[in-house]
Amino acid sequence: MLQAMRKGLSRETHAQANVQMLPTYICSTPDGTEKGDFLVVELCQSHVRTLWVTLLGDGNQSPQVKCKIFDMPGDIMQGKGEALFDFIAQCMCQFLTGLGSPQHRLPLGFVFPFSCRQTRLDKAELISWSKGFSCSDVEGKDVVQLLQAAINKQELYHVEVVAVMNDTVGTMMTCSMRGQPCEVALIAGTGTNSCFMAEAQQVEMAEETSGRMCVNTEWGCFGDDGTLSDILTPYDQYVDQESSNPGEKRFEKLVGSLYLGEIVRHVLTSLAAEKVLFIGSNVAVLRTKDVLKTQQVLEIIDTEEGMAKARAALDTLGLRPSERDCCRVQQICRAVVSRAAALCATGLAAILSHMCQSRELERLVVNVGVDGELYRGYTRFGEILQSVTGLLAPECMASLLPSVDGTGQGAGMVTAVTLRLAAQRREVDQLLAPLRLSRADLERVQALMRREMELGLGCQTNANASVRMLPTYVRSTPDGTERGEFLALDLGGTNFRVLVVRVAQDSIHIASEVYVIPTTIMQGPGEALFDHIIECIMDFQLKQDLMEHVLPLGFTFSFPCQQLGLDKAVLLSWTKGFSATGCVGQDVVQLLQEAAQRKQHLGLKVVAVVNDTVGTMMSCGYDDPNCEIGLIVGTGTNACYMEEMKNVGTVKGEQGRMCINMEWGAFGDNGCLDDIFTDFDRLVDKKTINAGKQRFEKLISGMYLGEIVRHILLALVEKQLLFRGKPCPKLQTKDIFPTKFLSTIEIDGLALRQVQAILQDLELQASFEDSMLVREVCQTVSTRAAHLCAAGLAAVVEKMRENRGLAQLAVTVGVDGTLYKMHPHFSQHLQHMLQELAPNCTVTFLQSEDGSGKGAALVAAVACRGTKP
Repeated sequence: MLQAMRKGLSRETHAQANVQMLPTYICSTPDGTEKGDFLVVELCQSHVRTLWVTLLGDGNQSPQVKCKIFDMPGDIMQGKGEALFDFIAQCMCQFLTGLGSPQHRLPLGFVFPFSCRQTRLDKAELISWSKGFSCSDVEGKDVVQLLQAAINKQELYHVEVVAVMNDTVGTMMTCSMRGQPCEVALIAGTGTNSCFMAEAQQVEMAEETSGRMCVNTEWGCFGDDGTLSDILTPYDQYVDQESSNPGEKRFEKLVGSLYLGEIVRHVLTSLAAEKVLFIGSNVAVLRTKDVLKTQQVLEIIDTEEGMAKARAALDTLGLRPSERDCCRVQQICRAVVSRAAALCATGLAAILSHMCQSRELERLVVNVGVDGELYRGYTRFGEILQSVTGLLAPECMASLLPSVDGTGQGAGMVTAVTLRLAAQRREVDQLLAPLRLSRADLERVQALMRREMELGLGCQTNANASVRMLPTYVRSTPDGTERGEFLALDLGGTNFRVLVVRVAQDSIHIASEVYVIPTTIMQGPGEALFDHIIECIMDFQLKQDLMEHVLPLGFTFSFPCQQLGLDKAVLLSWTKGFSATGCVGQDVVQLLQEAAQRKQHLGLKVVAVVNDTVGTMMSCGYDDPNCEIGLIVGTGTNACYMEEMKNVGTVKGEQGRMCINMEWGAFGDNGCLDDIFTDFDRLVDKKTINAGKQRFEKLISGMYLGEIVRHILLALVEKQLLFRGKPCPKLQTKDIFPTKFLSTIEIDGLALRQVQAILQDLELQASFEDSMLVREVCQTVSTRAAHLCAAGLAAVVEKMRENRGLAQLAVTVGVDGTLYKMHPHFSQHLQHMLQELAPNCTVTFLQSEDGSGKGAALVAAVACRGTKP
């Protein structure tokens, strides 16, 4: 059964599968908030049942149901399809007339217990008739459309078919109404079937990829390919040959009540022929089809009155049974029905094992809704079902819930859940709409970035630009001729690194050491800070046996600086917890050299000072000469690129190119991005230490995305769309939802159980639907960040292309930062959108390895290139 189920779920093998595993497009069970009036119409074996279900939003404790049954004329089952649907619509019209013909919009759930191919909740094409039905012109057609047309013919224009389902699904939904979800249902009646909530990504025949979806197994056809041959008895073969569909529905013919009476009849015929039963009686009657009904079989099994029922049934057939005959017939009936129960249990165990494995659980605890005359008519059936399931799937704990009017109320429930989800979806979409930027929005951001870049480059306009476009005095990227040993210093936080970088013809060798800067030094006098740095450099050179060498040094200094030359950078402000006195407004290279003199370390030759973005570009430029852009998307974000000197109005000279450090994190600080900013962004900005500043960075970088998500989640809770609107005190805490949660939650194939575990750590009791919604919020925020980053980059590459007068530009971006590297989808979203926004540019992305350190050494190497004889 497990093998057959997997075959049915796979797109590749579905067409050959006997267990069809049909998607139902039901993606949620009731949560108790459903309310309103719902119509249900159910097509049954010999009648049409109409229901009016009222839900009060009280946890579904007291649904109110009005019901009317209409007997179906016999000829309709084999007549024209149009006549069948007209009859159903007429029944509904009569039913509504009896209720006083309410005129408000009435959503209708349609129970159609036949094998259908569904493509939506309200679209189902009949695959094949069964259970004695064979109406013409229906197979291959959408039964919802046929019913809606018949309803409109009756002028019931306010009645709208919202959902179509089979009886199994109705059972599952009814059993979900008692405060605990039911995720599996099983019908053991005239026929047999089951359904369960599967992981949506495994249901390959549907387009859904997240969450869960109810799958209608249609397991009655299990064994039609011969897999059950070794358990079929001669009696089963006789029953199959005499049926209207030989060779089909083999599993159902072992289990369904339509066939059990016939199996018993063939066993009795065989035993009578062998003179084991009814000796001396005329047994010709046993050769007549359907003389023994399953209902009689179930009555005979009954411990109390079974013997009497057996005698009465056999007397009616003129078999004159002895006491021993009655006893044996009872044993045979029990064996046949017990086998049906055990086979049902086998199928159920396969479903439970599949659920347990696909959810990656050690133990599955689940409720199973059960309905059907076999289950209701024979107490032992449920006992066998429970015990055999436990034997075959010991890792699963299934509680069997008997269905009360499963199909009818369940159909009302499906309809109610559908409308609840549709209303919630509208509210969620409305809330997230401002974060879902259109192509036109992104093109506008791209144009604004281009405008701010031009302002930043202009000598007269630089002071008013939000994008500073700082010259770095780096005039060239590596060309492969660089050689020699270089020191590098990477300072950008509480730890800093000293490196020696040996650049050979075909390789770069790096040795490095990390040194800690104590808080007392970070926040003490500037002289003490730079003295400490020199001491660490000397310690490193001593360990590397470099004390006698005067090596060119590249200094990565990741704090805001105004650069006045390649080796001259004035500190504008400290960040990242530093506040060493006497440094702001000073040239950091000079501060370093003064400390070297104090420590009498004369072998220090600072050639270049760069920030981490430039370091990244240079590091990747060594591996790919086409790399002329550096991008950081991590805790913060920034970019640099090679600009034509003639466009750099803030530096003298017209020839060649210079790397420009854009400092694009501040893009929008002048208000030009205000209409992109949402209320959530404003809430995040207000609580930062630099409110109103670094506006672009606050939409994109890792320091802020988790906070944006946290504020959206709070808004969803307030609107009762998440965690059932229960207060979430921990979620009120700033920075409680770090950006690394986004990276984890958005991993493809991550079971939503793991998402629930992440939320549980925040004391958030998330349902399955809650977890899906949290994932959707994370995806919306991270996708917007990637798309905005792409818009900024599109402005850069398009400017470079136009600068160079090219129809097509090929360029490489050296990229670093945890968000870009660790987030499962950020890089793809960024690259895809960049392609759309800058179609005339072919952009390759190269991840930087050790950009800050290696890049600083390479800046020094390029600066020294050609200076040696």
